[in-house]
Amino acid sequence: MAIRPCSHKLAAALFASGLLACSANPTPPSGHWQGVYDDGALIVAARLEIDPGGHIRVSAPNALGDFAAMPENDRAQLRARLVSGLAHSWPAVGAVPLDFDGKDFRKPGGVAPQLEWDAKQRRMTMIYYSGTRASVRVPLESVDDFDS
Repeated sequence: MAIRPCSHKLAAALFASGLLACSANPTPPSGHWQGVYDDGALIVAARLEIDPGGHIRVSAPNALGDFAAMPENDRAQLRARLVSGLAHSWPAVGAVPLDFDGKDFRKPGGVAPQLEWDAKQRRMTMIYYSGTRASVRVPLESVDDFDS
């Protein structure tokens, strides 16, 4: 029985399946992002860090209420308190496990996205779920590092 060399089609199929296997576990982008969302009924201050090893830390203190009727100066102070509290508590924020498919970050085995990454635009969005209202997309801005 003679051994025949691998056909070109079989070699190409093996190479393609190898590429697919590599792309099945994309590496999440590393960096720092933060943002504030305010729609008059919800204020969220969010911070996200993904280190080069793919470890993810995220925190999003928030306030729910009728802020639309609040004077803008008081609303600005509330936003500032949330941002300040976030900065103060940030050192204690631990890593959370999230699966990344190249676009969405989900809790392991979860369906609902927690974060969305737009690689072309290099934009990160956090999805905030309050349980009492529709989810909210909080746009995050890339920052070199966090202010204290």
